[in-house]
Amino acid sequence: MTSTTVNNTIKTNDNTVNAEARESVILPLPPQDLKDKTDMEIYARFMRHLRYVPNSRMEVKVLSAIQFTADMMDLHDAQVARILLDLGLRAPRLSFPNEFLEFADNARCREATEYGSAGETLRDLYAHWDALGEDKFAAAKRDYKTLDAGVVINTL
Repeated sequence: MTSTTVNNTIKTNDNTVNAEARESVILPLPPQDLKDKTDMEIYARFMRHLRYVPNSRMEVKVLSAIQFTADMMDLHDAQVARILLDLGLRAPRLSFPNEFLEFADNARCREATEYGSAGETLRDLYAHWDALGEDKFAAAKRDYKTLDAGVVINTL
């Protein structure tokens, strides 16, 4: 048990690992336009479920809450992730569903003037990923090689 004195205040069990994990995830804020019921419902379900995910890793909690919200509202995971991104969610790549990562990686490969390029919130997410030290070439590493049916032979 460690303790330090800061301005005559004793601080006990300063856990730097959890502090770093909290800084890597920035949670969204409620939508400013309260007339948009869908965004508010997505935000409320996401934040409510985030508290109940039985995991200590915040990245896993965020991914689980996104998937839960999408399942409960019968939406695509990528759509929920995009709405939460617009509301201010910033998290590591591990926190986002595969469909959203495919969309983000495709948008990142386009120039700013092209159709389908990254918007301001997506560029902010890239900056967050760069600040965290995420792999800049992760988009190129996403596809996994699979064997063709003709290559596999029956050994029995």
